[in-house]
Amino acid sequence: MASYALQVPTEYGYVLTVAASSLFLNAVHVTLTVKARQASGLKYPTPYASQEQQEKDPKAYAFNCAQRAHANYTENLTPFLGALLISGLYFPTASAALGAAWVLGRLWYAIGYTSSGPAGRGKGFALSILPAYALNVMAVIAGVKIIPAA
Repeated sequence: MASYALQVPTEYGYVLTVAASSLFLNAVHVTLTVKARQASGLKYPTPYASQEQQEKDPKAYAFNCAQRAHANYTENLTPFLGALLISGLYFPTASAALGAAWVLGRLWYAIGYTSSGPAGRGKGFALSILPAYALNVMAVIAGVKIIPAA
């Protein structure tokens, strides 16, 4: 079994900076969710207001929106980081730019979802989905480039 030395491009710092910035989005989501929970009066460990609660109380509905936006962020963070870090090995500048667009889109998604419900998430989703797909494709290409020639 042969070993492989991997050199990180000089511009990889941009990729790492974007990756680190994406982690601050969690703090934004936590803040939005905690505020919505407090306003709704729902106590821990209740993860979501029931259908009946949210139909009766707009604050319970707002909490569900904040909670769902946060859950959607955590569902998408790991694939995003994986694609960003892998694609950045061969496409550091493009990956960092696409990653920054994803971060901004996810911030817009969070603010839109928590302020306007599901209808408010559309623009943030649109801004984040294309960079996510591009990073996925670039990650596969970067992986193929690392495969040693036979």
